[in-house]
Amino acid sequence: MASRSSAQRRRSSASACSRATARLEAVSSTARRQAWRACSTADAAGWVMVGQDRHVGRASVARAASYSRRVTSPAPTSTDAVGPAPTTSLLDRFRLTDRVALVTGAGRGIGAATAIGFADAGADVALVARTATQLEEVAEQVRRRGRRAIVLPADVNDVDRFAELVGATVEAFGRLDVVVNNAGGTAPAPLLATSVRAFEAAFHFNVTTAFELTRVAVPHLLATGGNVINISSALGHLRDRGFAAYGTAKAALAHLTRLTAADLAPRVRVNAIACGSIATAALETVLTNEAIRTAMEQGTPLRRLGEPEEIAAAALWLASPAGAFVTGKIIEVDGGIETPNLSLGLPDL
Repeated sequence: MASRSSAQRRRSSASACSRATARLEAVSSTARRQAWRACSTADAAGWVMVGQDRHVGRASVARAASYSRRVTSPAPTSTDAVGPAPTTSLLDRFRLTDRVALVTGAGRGIGAATAIGFADAGADVALVARTATQLEEVAEQVRRRGRRAIVLPADVNDVDRFAELVGATVEAFGRLDVVVNNAGGTAPAPLLATSVRAFEAAFHFNVTTAFELTRVAVPHLLATGGNVINISSALGHLRDRGFAAYGTAKAALAHLTRLTAADLAPRVRVNAIACGSIATAALETVLTNEAIRTAMEQGTPLRRLGEPEEIAAAALWLASPAGAFVTGKIIEVDGGIETPNLSLGLPDL
């Protein structure tokens, strides 16, 4: 009985397929594409839910069309209002072909890795940092990948230069799609050794610069539907002694990300990456001291330090169409830490 029942179901499906094919031939090309789109969501049994178009609204027709497509028909290749064709590679969504990014702190570390990674994905890049020689080295790597780069030596603490930097980028490339606020950082210090001046300097370097560069860039980002990526830190949400200035500033940057995302939605996306311990020049002491490095690695669930390219990969996701449905989020790329992975050993007062 089970065998006969299976045969009957196959004959019924084939018959329904024939009827569906004839019916689909009679409807508009738009309706057929809607049917293809709906059928792509079929479950293992072939059942689907489709739209309200009267030509293709019956589940039996969609089921039969799905059966027919799986057995005999090629996938559609055009792209229209119903979305990308099924043949489009998911990896294509990570492309930044002919888009333009401005990256601060681009001379080394995370900034350099991000600029080079964006070039790998097809972007042209404006490089900002204080040291021109470092920027030239990164620019050369961008050009080796067939993309354009301009070098803009500047100290981002001088926020009055931001209009000049953005203007130079647009003049060189004709547009601006992505701003990466990477420059920042503050050395740890005991609370009572942190002056008001040092505290405010940390806030300016890590928060005010990101705010102002974003604000200046917004008119151009609105024109391109662009996005902003702020490079924050795990210490913006973790706690440890010695980080009152730096941790507070990075926490403020994280919330600035959420607030500006709300202000600029839906036309401009704003996200941040909360980095864990990344092997850059900022951790030079750690990288050259085997005991300290081992302690940090053992304090990290993944038992290693991160690489700049791992932050760059997250930035590429956020900057590209692959991250098009993400805004106002702080992405944690930190090896899984929930507590600081190395204490400064500051004593009780």
